[in-house]
Amino acid sequence: MSGTKNVSLWGGRFSGAPSEALDALSVSTHFDWRLARVDIAGSKAHARELHRVGLLSDEELQGMLEALSSLDADVASGAFAPQPGDEDVHTALERGLLERAGDELGGKLRAGRSRNDQIATLIRVYLRDEAKHLTGRVLDLVEALLLQVDEVGDAIMPGRTHMQHAQPVLVAHQLMAHAWPLMRDLERLRDWDRRAAKSPYGAGALAGNTLGMNPQNIATELGFDEVCENSIDATAARDVAAEFSFIASMIGVNISRLSEEIVIWNTVEFGYVTLDDSYSTGSSIMPQKKNPDIAELARGKAGRMIGDLTGLMTVLKGLPLAYNRDLQEDKEPVFDQIDTLDVLLPAVTGMVQTMKLHTDRMEYLAPRGFSLATDIAEWLVKKGVPFRSAHEISGRCVALASATDRELWDLTDEEYAGIHEELTPDVRTVLSAAGSVAARAGKGGTAPERVHEQADVLRRAVAAMREAL
Repeated sequence: MSGTKNVSLWGGRFSGAPSEALDALSVSTHFDWRLARVDIAGSKAHARELHRVGLLSDEELQGMLEALSSLDADVASGAFAPQPGDEDVHTALERGLLERAGDELGGKLRAGRSRNDQIATLIRVYLRDEAKHLTGRVLDLVEALLLQVDEVGDAIMPGRTHMQHAQPVLVAHQLMAHAWPLMRDLERLRDWDRRAAKSPYGAGALAGNTLGMNPQNIATELGFDEVCENSIDATAARDVAAEFSFIASMIGVNISRLSEEIVIWNTVEFGYVTLDDSYSTGSSIMPQKKNPDIAELARGKAGRMIGDLTGLMTVLKGLPLAYNRDLQEDKEPVFDQIDTLDVLLPAVTGMVQTMKLHTDRMEYLAPRGFSLATDIAEWLVKKGVPFRSAHEISGRCVALASATDRELWDLTDEEYAGIHEELTPDVRTVLSAAGSVAARAGKGGTAPERVHEQADVLRRAVAAMREAL
């Protein structure tokens, strides 16, 4: 159906129509229309509660539900859409309901609710559903990292601090260091859902309703655990949206950090990775270029999502209780984050799944740059040398090797003995990357057996999260 009569949810107190400028500023259907089907689900639950308290007869309830179902089908198919005169999703849907149910019956649905408690409820329903969808997308990326963990086996690479060679680590250990923050993000979403699972429906404009309706019935039908304790807080608070926005931003940041490493690894100087052609781009002028655009876009998108969070927090910071129209600005930031992650995560996942890690290059570089210096110091500690002294002795070994353009294993037995008497030829037992990683066998360490255990724990965590979905 495509009636053209404009509908307003207010106006009896006003003698004239709003200005065109006000209409233009107020309209929100260009972004809140995505809530339409959630809104209709809420209206069905509301109609049943109106029937329970005697404000809709059996026949009226049947007619109302049929009209709402018809409207829902038309929204889903695109047969019904907002018109320029519709202020928001609620206004557009009321127009659609009146077209299908008639003014007399359709007009009864507005009893006992306000746009204030409606929108506070709808945003929670929508975000809870999207959180589940995003959780699946993030798990896809974690599983792509685990595929690479299986591919690289026990290969070793340089571990870095301050972007300098630090100590050898397993490549798998490095990859999973990007997976665990993403899993914590999903734990945050799961914990967030406990707070989001309270329904504002029934709060009305801010003070509740006088019609005897039970908000818990509507809450249960919409998938909530319980009802918000305070009707003013229910309509005025948007910390649920802000917390979701933070978690989305954190996901973006963690994807960005992974992507930054891939950008660096993809350079000729590092040579750690080759990206698949299908997840790379070229240059319009330089024929040789193969650019890591997905990883670069991920860094940029993270900045965008942080901006969304900052904008939302700035809107909320000075609002008095209860509802203020400023809160119309709560939706676009989180919608933008959802849309951004929805296109970003599959692209990054595909890039990670298909990239080829060059473990031979990594293993060649792993012990270089004096990354075994700490092993020398700890070897001395095991011989009874205080670490303060051992640190200085190892540093003198590095100084000698560096001055003569050699690595630590290139120093002669005589040169080691000349630096300190405890530096016997046995020190060479720790001058290998394999020995270095094997020695770090404590929980959380990079020894192969610990990394294998870690991978098993991560796989179980992913499986449990999948099951929870």
